[in-house]
Amino acid sequence: MKPINADDYRRLARRRLPRMVFDYLEGGAGDERGIRRNLAAFEAITLAPRRLVDVSRRSMSVRLLGREQPLPFVVAPMGLNGVLWPDGDVALARAARKARIPFTLSTASNATIEDVAERAGGELWFQLYVVQRSLADQLVARALAAGYRTLVLTVDVAVNGKRERDLRSGFGVPFRYSARTVLDAALHPTWALRQLRHGLPQLANFVSQDTADVNAQAALMRRQMDASFDWDDLKALRDAWPHTLLVKGVMDPADATHCVELGADGVVLSNHGGRQLEDARTPIEVLPAVAAAVKAPLLLDSGVRRGSDVVKAVAMGAQAVLLGRPLLYGLATAGEEGATHVLEMLAAEVDTTLALVGCPDVLRLNTGHVGLPAMGSGFGLMPNSA
Repeated sequence: MKPINADDYRRLARRRLPRMVFDYLEGGAGDERGIRRNLAAFEAITLAPRRLVDVSRRSMSVRLLGREQPLPFVVAPMGLNGVLWPDGDVALARAARKARIPFTLSTASNATIEDVAERAGGELWFQLYVVQRSLADQLVARALAAGYRTLVLTVDVAVNGKRERDLRSGFGVPFRYSARTVLDAALHPTWALRQLRHGLPQLANFVSQDTADVNAQAALMRRQMDASFDWDDLKALRDAWPHTLLVKGVMDPADATHCVELGADGVVLSNHGGRQLEDARTPIEVLPAVAAAVKAPLLLDSGVRRGSDVVKAVAMGAQAVLLGRPLLYGLATAGEEGATHVLEMLAAEVDTTLALVGCPDVLRLNTGHVGLPAMGSGFGLMPNSA
C-alpha cells in the first residue's frame, strides 16, 4: 500500500535501513525525552476553527526573506543523507527545487557545496558548523562562490549531545566494520548493494583539495565544534557574509533579539530535533515569547510531523518551518521520489487544515486560530491578532 503520511514512511524506512543507520536517523540525546517532548508540544496545541468563512480557494504562499514561495516549508540542514540513500543531498535538493522551496545543505553533507549547486540548483542555503575558524572561512567562501544566498549558522552544538544509540552502535563515517555491522548490512541487502554500487559516503566538503583534513572530519562527526564562538564572532560573520544570514538553535527571546541587533536577518528556533540538550524547551513552546520580542523573520523546526503542525507554527508567529525527519523517512524509502511525496502529503495536509480551520490564506493565520495550553505549562501567549 502506498504511504499516506510521514509515519507510514517512517515504518518503511525502519524496515529498509540497517538498525545502526535507522538509529542514527531516529535517535536523540540521552533517554530521548526531548524528541517525545517536541511531539507532545504540538499535540497539546488545539485548533480553533472559524465558521461561515469562504474557503473555496486557499493559498499557502508566503514571502520568506524577500522571496515568494508556494509553501511555508524549508528543507532543514541534515548531515549524512548519503547514508540513507546514495546522493541523498542531491535527491533532497531536487525535491525541494520541484516544490519551489529552499534546500539547506549541511556542513556534514555527503555531497560537496559545488556538486549540489551544479546538479540540483534551486534556492540553496548553506548551514555552517564552525569546527575550525580557517576551515569555516573556506566553506563560507565556497558557498558564496557557488551561488548560495542564505547562510544558516548553527549555534547549539558547542559540544556534542550524548546520542546513546550512536554510542552503542558505533555509528560513524567512514563506517566501522564489525561482525555486528556486517550482519546488519547483510540483513538489508537492497540498502547494502545500493551503497556498494555508488560508493560508501564520506564527508565530501572535507575531502576536497582545499579542505582535506582528517582531524576536522573526526571533529565534525563528534560535533566537536569551536566552543569559543561568541557574539563578537557572530558580528564578524555578519560583516563578512554579504547576503541573508540566519542563526539556528536560538531558544531565548533575549538571544534572538541580540542576534537581530547584530544584523542577523532572522532566527531559527530549534532544539536540534531533540539531539543535543535532552531537556531543552521545545521551539513551538518558546515561539510566542520570541515572536512578541523580535520583529524579524522567525523559522522553526523540531517536532513537525503533520501539516496541522505547520499551521499551528505559522499561526503562532513563524514565517515557515524547517522539515527534517519526515523528509528523511521518504528519502530512505524511495530517494527523491519519496522525499517529493512527503512534501506533497504535508502540503495537502496544510491545505486541508486551512479549509477546516476556516482560514483561506496561510498569511491570515493568527493566534485566534489556536488554543494553547493553560498558562504555567510553558507556553507564553501572544497578543491576539484576530
